[in-house]
Amino acid sequence: MNIQQKIQQELDLIRPHLQMDGGDVEMVEFDEATGILKLRLTGHCVGCPMSQMTLQEGIGRSVKEKIPEVKEVVEV
Repeated sequence: MNIQQKIQQELDLIRPHLQMDGGDVEMVEFDEATGILKLRLTGHCVGCPMSQMTLQEGIGRSVKEKIPEVKEVVEV
């Protein structure tokens, strides 16, 4: 399993929690050279005042803990 598949697998575990509140997340790009993962929040996550906290403290922390190749998570 490559890194992008591992990332997608982790996002699939997180996704139901976002969908319960009407949101979702999708992977846009992962740069293996820099370790930067670009994600897009969709649905009710767009414009939500808690979206940055969700992205960094929820999604980002979980992905970085399980996939050490991911150094930074950013929203696009």
